[in-house]
Amino acid sequence: MTTTEVTEGAPTAETHATHGYHKQKDEHLKRLRRIEGQIRGLQRMVGEDTYCIDILTQVSASTKALQSFALQLLEEHLRHCVADAAVKGGEEIDAKVEEATKAIGRLLRT
Repeated sequence: MTTTEVTEGAPTAETHATHGYHKQKDEHLKRLRRIEGQIRGLQRMVGEDTYCIDILTQVSASTKALQSFALQLLEEHLRHCVADAAVKGGEEIDAKVEEATKAIGRLLRT
């Protein structure tokens, strides 16, 4: 299958649901660019033979920034996607809760 083909049942531009982060998309992209800058700073620090502890301090800051972003995204998912599924009820809510629980588990392992 080529990248232009659509699998049956897959969301398209017309059928794609709005995600919980949609309203904050620009802010999220700005935040991710800032985190990307932190990572580039790490590369530069290593290239410049910066002291290990200084690099580790920057790693810690970058990690915290990503974790904070992930928590914000999770909150938006719960408020939008899981809440929407709760209104619909049935198997959809069970699937969304299970999906969110697995995502939380992955975040806790990091």
